[in-house]
This record gives sequence, C-alpha cells and structure tokens, in this order.
Amino acid sequence: MKINKIAAAALALSLAFTAASAVAQAAMVNGEVKKIDESAGKITLKHGPIKSLDMDEDGMTMVFRVQDPAMLKQVKVGDKVQFEAERATAGITITKLQKTK
Repeated sequence: MKINKIAAAALALSLAFTAASAVAQAAMVNGEVKKIDESAGKITLKHGPIKSLDMDEDGMTMVFRVQDPAMLKQVKVGDKVQFEAERATAGITITKLQKTK
C-alpha cells in the first residue's frame, strides 16, 4: 500500500512537471531576426502573436530590448528563433531567446 502511494505521488509530480513544461513551451513565440543593434541592446524580430502580452496579430515586426546583451551574440540576421518577452519599464523586453532549426 505504501509503495502505491509513493508511485502515485511520483506520477503526479511527473505529470505536473510535464504540464508546466508544455505551458512554458507554449509561451515561446516564433520569430525571425531582421536586425541586431548590439550597441543599443536591441533586436528587430518578425514574429507571430505574443499571447502573454495580448498581442494577437500575426506577421508583426517589432524592435525589442534584450534583458541580457549576450543574447545578441548567439543569433544573426535571418535566423529563426523562439523567444519570450515581457513588459518592463523600458519597454517590451526579450527575456529568453533561442535559435530554432
């Protein structure tokens, strides 16, 4: 009986982590790098809807600040990326950026 409770708890935790991972992945926005301005810490992306910011339009091109300027060294113009963004005092800021294939 004790083993069943432990197994059930482990399964519940596993499902919770899987669901959290799926939600985090869903928050990522697909985009394409159009311009990089390292000196200003900004990147221009053509992107799809950013549901976390209530932006439902597809095919927008916007300039974003980046939370960490090192992110800009990982990508080049033309790269396909996924990113997360949030509203900050300085404007909408990229908090996570990764290249996709």
